[in-house]
Amino acid sequence: MAAPWWAAALVTLGVVGLAAGPRGCAAQPVVLTSYGQPKLSLRPYDWTYLRVDLPASFSSITMNFATDRDIPREHLKDLPKSDLAIICLMIANPPIPDTSDYYLDNLLSNFLAVGSFGNTNNQSNLAQCIPFQKNTTIVLTNGQISPGIWYIGYFNGLGPARTQSKMISRGRALSVSTSITVEGCPTSALWGPYCNQTIETIGCSQFSRYNNSRDLLGLTINTRKILKTKENTRRTSFLSRSNHPIGHQLESNGTSVVGVENLITCAISNDSLCLRQGDIKFYFLDIVNQALQFEITAANFRLSQSASLICYLRCNALPQRDLHDYSGDISSAPLVIKLPNIGRWYIAIEILNKTQMRNTTAPMLDTICFSFDWQVTGCLNGKTGTDCSWEAYVLQRVPKRNPSVPFESYYVPTDEGALLEYSHFSLEKFLTNSSFEQFAWTYFFLDVPQGSAGALIHVQLKSDKELNYELYSKYGGLPSNDSWDYYASRTSSSNGSVFYSLQNSTDSDMDLSIFYAKEGTWCFGVKHPNYTSNSQTYMSISLQGCHRNCNQKGVCHASVDESGLTFYSFCTCDRDHGGFDCSDELVSPNGHIRQSVFLIASNAAAILPAFWALRQKAFAEWILYTSSGISSALYHSCDVGTWCILSFRVLQFLDFWLSFMAVVGTFIYMATIKEASKRAMHTAVFILTAILAATGATRSANIGIVVAIGSFGLLIGWILEFSTARRFVCCSWRINLNVPHRWPNLAALFWNTLEMLNKRFRWLYLLFGFITLSFAALSWKLESNSSYWIWHSMWHITIYTSSFFFLCSMRVNTTNHSPETTYELTRQDTLPTTESSQT
Repeated sequence: MAAPWWAAALVTLGVVGLAAGPRGCAAQPVVLTSYGQPKLSLRPYDWTYLRVDLPASFSSITMNFATDRDIPREHLKDLPKSDLAIICLMIANPPIPDTSDYYLDNLLSNFLAVGSFGNTNNQSNLAQCIPFQKNTTIVLTNGQISPGIWYIGYFNGLGPARTQSKMISRGRALSVSTSITVEGCPTSALWGPYCNQTIETIGCSQFSRYNNSRDLLGLTINTRKILKTKENTRRTSFLSRSNHPIGHQLESNGTSVVGVENLITCAISNDSLCLRQGDIKFYFLDIVNQALQFEITAANFRLSQSASLICYLRCNALPQRDLHDYSGDISSAPLVIKLPNIGRWYIAIEILNKTQMRNTTAPMLDTICFSFDWQVTGCLNGKTGTDCSWEAYVLQRVPKRNPSVPFESYYVPTDEGALLEYSHFSLEKFLTNSSFEQFAWTYFFLDVPQGSAGALIHVQLKSDKELNYELYSKYGGLPSNDSWDYYASRTSSSNGSVFYSLQNSTDSDMDLSIFYAKEGTWCFGVKHPNYTSNSQTYMSISLQGCHRNCNQKGVCHASVDESGLTFYSFCTCDRDHGGFDCSDELVSPNGHIRQSVFLIASNAAAILPAFWALRQKAFAEWILYTSSGISSALYHSCDVGTWCILSFRVLQFLDFWLSFMAVVGTFIYMATIKEASKRAMHTAVFILTAILAATGATRSANIGIVVAIGSFGLLIGWILEFSTARRFVCCSWRINLNVPHRWPNLAALFWNTLEMLNKRFRWLYLLFGFITLSFAALSWKLESNSSYWIWHSMWHITIYTSSFFFLCSMRVNTTNHSPETTYELTRQDTLPTTESSQT
C-alpha cells in the first residue's frame, strides 16, 4: 500500500523562529487589502455572508458597519428574536448563529459590557456575534484573531421563521454598508500588531531514514526513534540534552528489527538565548502535515528555586499569558503536544519569578541564558497513531456534477481497487488489525475544496449487524479519545453544536452531518474492537448541499457570498415548516387546513360592498369589488398550496392591484362628480396602483400611499363638484379693495357647506366605516409570520366591511339611484337674482 501524501517524511514541514525585537524599530503598517460595499439590503428573516481573507502577514483588520437601524443599547434585550439584527464572525466556515435564549442573552450581555465581539479565539466552534448599531467600528489585531479565511454573516431577524418566498414576511428591512481594511507589516522582517517586533530564523535539521538493530548500538543522537518489528511495532524514545552517547540493547529473538526515523529538530544552542524578567520572545512552528507530537525542551540553564522558564503555545495566533492553548514550565520537564493540529503554532517563552508573584517587593531576577530545541515526530508507510500501528487512508473526491449544488461530491479510498463509481465502500477490509490493545483506530482523511465551505459533510454507516464502532472527527488533526470536534456512537454523541446533527440512527445504522464544513483537511477516526467480526458494514462520506435534502419539506438552493468566492447552500421551506433545514414544524396539518379556510373564505366579505354597488346600479364599482374578492381568494388558494389557476406572480399582482383599486374606488365614489371626470380619475388611479403592485406589492408603505391617493381623489372630486354647483372659477373673482363687503358671503358659504355635508352623509354609517378602517389598519400592523393567517383574514373582513359602511353612508337619490347632489341647495341662493332679471 502506497504511503499517503501526509505520511511521507515531513519534508514540507517548515520551522522558522520569531523573536521579539526592540520596541523602537517599529514601522508603519501598510494596507494589504480593502473591501467596500456601499449598500446591502436584507429583507425580514434574510441573511447573507461575506468572505474575508487575512494573509499570514496581516497585523490588524478594521471593519466599519453603517446601518439604517439605531436601537439604544439599553433596549436591545427587550427586542424579540424576529427583530434582532446581528453581525457574526467565524473562521473557516460561514457562521450559523445559535438562537437559544442562553446564547443570545450572553451575546447581548457581552456586547453591552465590551461593545465588541467576545472570544474570537479560532478554536471556538461558535460564531461570535454583535447586534447591529447605527455605526459600528471594530478593530482586531493578529493577537486576537488568526490569519486565514474568515466569514462575516449578516442576519436580519432570528428564529425558525417561514423562509419560503411566497409568504409575506412582515418586519423591517435592513440596509447596511460595509468597509473593511486589512493592514500588515511592510517587510517580512517585522511582526506583531504594530509591526514593532523583529523576526529571527533558527536552524533546523530533518531525519528520515531506516536503520537495523545493530546500527542503534552506541549511536550518539538527539532524536526520537520509532522501532518496528515484523510481528509488532514498538516505539522507543531517546533524548540527549548534551549529546551524551546513548546505547540501547534490543532483545533479539531471531526477528528483524527496523528503526524508522521521521522527525525535524530545531534548536538554539550554546546558551545563545538570554532573557530578563519581563521579557518575552516568540517563535513559530509551521506544521503542514499530520504529526504525532512535538516536544519543546530547555537545557543549559541555571535558575534559582524561585524562577521558572514558562512556555506558552497557541495554534494560528500569538499566545498570551491569559490566552493560550497549552503552557508549561519547561525548566522542570519538556512540554509535549500530542497529535498537534495542522497550522502555525506560536511559541512564547518568558522568565517567571514565583516569589514576585506572591510578593511584589521581591527583587528582579538577573538575565538568564539557556538553549532549547523542539522536535516533531511522524510516521511512515501509511501508518499513524501514537505507536505508528494504525491504518490511515486518503479519500479521493469524486464530483457528482450537479448544477444546482456546484460542490456536491462523494469520497472513496484510492487503495485496494476501490471502485469510484460507487459512493460507499466496505469498511471491514480497511480496518486496522495490528494493534495489541483492546481497541484499534482507523483513520480516513479528506479535503473540503476551496470555495465550498457552505456545504455539509454527510457520513453514514450501515451494517447487517449491531454496530460496535465509534466515530470521531477533527478538523486539521488526528482525533483521539481526548481531542475531537465531533463524536458519535450507537448510544451517544456530541451535543450542543449548531453545526452537528445525528439523526435516524439505530443499532445498525449511524447517520451524522457536519454543517458548513470548514475548507481544508478533515480526519475521521473509526474506533473499533481489535478483533474483526463477520459483519458487513458499508461506509459513505459525501459533500452535500442541504441537510437531508431539507427533510423533504423544502427545496435546496445554492448561492454565493457577497465576495463571489464561496458557495453556500440553504433551504427554501414549504408553507408549514421553517428553520435551517426545514425541520421545525410551524403549522400542523390541521392548522394548515384551518389557516387555508380562513384566508380564502374571509374574502367573502367582498359580497357586502359588491351587493350594495349592484343594488345602486353602480356597475363599475360592483365589478371592482367582485373581481377584487375573487382574485384575493384565488391568490391565497395558490399561496397556501391548494390550487393555482394562474402563476403565483400573476395572482399576486391581481390581488394587490385590485385591492388598491377597491380602496381608491370607494373614495372616488363618495365624490358625486360627472362620469367624464370619474373616468379620468379612474384611469389615473389604474396606472398608479398598477405601478405599486408591480414594483413592490408587499411593501407596508403601500397602504399609506393608497389611502393618500384615495383621499386626494376624494378631495379633487369634491372641488370639482363644488365648483360646478357654485359655477365658481378663480377668474370670476373680481379684485375689490372693499374686502369687508365679502365677509357675509364667505360666512354664508361656510354654513351652506356644513349643511351640504350634513345632508350628504349618514353619519352613523360613516362612523362605523372609520372604526372598521381603523381595525383594518391595526390588523395589517399586527401581521407577523406566525400570526399572518388570522390577522390577514381579519384584514379581508374589515377592509371590505369599511368599504360597505362608507358606501352606505352616502344618501342616494331614489330617482336615478345615484348619490344625492346638492345642486338645488346651492342654486337657491341665486334664484331671486334670476327671477328679477326675468321680470
